[in-house]
Amino acid sequence: MWGRRRGAGPGGGAEELRARRREREAALRKARREQQLVSKRLLREDEAERGHDGAGDAAEAVLEPVLQGEVSELLRGVQRGSEDRRRWLRCLRRALQSKETQQEFVRLDGAVRTLVGLFTCSLPDVQLEAARCLHELSHSSDAAVAEACVPVTSYLLTYLSGHSIELMELCLYTLGNLVVESEVVRKKLLPQGIIPVLASCIQSPHEAVLEGLGYVLSQLLQAKEAPAEIIPLVLDSVLPQHMLRLVCSGLKFGTGAAVEFAWCLHYIVCSHTANVELMSLGAVPALTSLLCDIAFEISQSDSEGLELLICPVLRCLGNLLAEETGHEVQPQDERLLVALFVVMQCYLQQHPFIIPESLWLINNLTADEPFFCSALLSMDLLPALLQLLPHSQTVSVLVLTVLCNIAEKGPAYCQQLHQQAALPLLLHVLMVPDPEVVGQCLELLHLLFLHWPQVAVDFVRQGGHQTLEQHQSTPELQERVRALLDMALQPQDASVFSSPSAASSTFSQMM
Repeated sequence: MWGRRRGAGPGGGAEELRARRREREAALRKARREQQLVSKRLLREDEAERGHDGAGDAAEAVLEPVLQGEVSELLRGVQRGSEDRRRWLRCLRRALQSKETQQEFVRLDGAVRTLVGLFTCSLPDVQLEAARCLHELSHSSDAAVAEACVPVTSYLLTYLSGHSIELMELCLYTLGNLVVESEVVRKKLLPQGIIPVLASCIQSPHEAVLEGLGYVLSQLLQAKEAPAEIIPLVLDSVLPQHMLRLVCSGLKFGTGAAVEFAWCLHYIVCSHTANVELMSLGAVPALTSLLCDIAFEISQSDSEGLELLICPVLRCLGNLLAEETGHEVQPQDERLLVALFVVMQCYLQQHPFIIPESLWLINNLTADEPFFCSALLSMDLLPALLQLLPHSQTVSVLVLTVLCNIAEKGPAYCQQLHQQAALPLLLHVLMVPDPEVVGQCLELLHLLFLHWPQVAVDFVRQGGHQTLEQHQSTPELQERVRALLDMALQPQDASVFSSPSAASSTFSQMM
């Protein structure tokens, strides 16, 4: 599987290349989805450490996991209708930082019910402390603990329409933690109307609320049942257009919420259930414009933190362009290509994970569209691309794939690649012991020999055939090596070069 490219010639060879391209795309998308690991987040504010409200008090000093009897005593202290209730709640909250205490607490008769009662009381300070205790429980990795919190879910949703930003934030992150751990919780929240509630909250002017909302939604969209049960509800709401708006306004109004919603859009794209809808909202031109703005921003000033936004935006746009929806979505804007090279240049040393993400998008831009292949050459971006070849195995394969996209466009493109000294670098790549890198290099050389035979002549003149022979013992490469040696060592044989489609078909059958 050698990249998202169309076949190098008509007939069976071209179909083979298309099939392998689709297989590789599916494998890459699967790998990306599997790497999108869910996470939990914890909001903590330890008043005792800050010296508030009687630090050093005996009830405040409980910081370690507690025994069964002590958990019961904490619960009784919380249940007393005394002035010390807030203090006992703070003590309970810190005790609930222990996994063992969490499990013991939810097993106590009436424990969760007591917390829910205090969470819904009319005393704001008590309500907030109870919310923090529930938040600690939501952070548990035990699904049984999460499911014990099911009675509070409807109240968590109710308070999202309140006026306390701190309480709303706690409710959102508690919801986000709960939906990660338990399908039971998610099944409960959907009929309770979590999607309409989130759609209402997304118009909040508060950054903290929006960021928390994005966290909840991103967790929901990663659920295994999301494509069938959650994404359709999201699409029927106002969420998609507001998510796109918030992502694209991240440079002006803070990146926190923009990052969360960029991942939300990416998860929707990966589900393959809503890409037409996203395209109809103008997602491709909007994200293209955003990347251009980001590139300008990072080229002008310190850009620390923007890499967190760039990564999901690159993935979202790259996967949108990889879809074969029947709609014309390719952005005919060479500024995007320049922006991607600026991004790679700025982050090459500090955040190298951005490089393969950017190259994946460049691959999809150049795969079927001569516009970007021509732009890459005419704007003198090829040297910057070639400089990335020795960066890493993943980057090398992607760079070679982009070069294949260019070379398959025909003789004029291959001539320019040859004139811009690609061959010496390819000879160096052939010495790499990695079969995947060498295999991608073989495909590129095949295209160059096919469309511009002078490359084969120079290849032999520079000893390339001797380097190539070293790979004849590699099982997955030996047939292609033999075919390429035949082409290189018989450059004057008209039967090799006069019928590109036949040669392409022969080579593709070996891939």
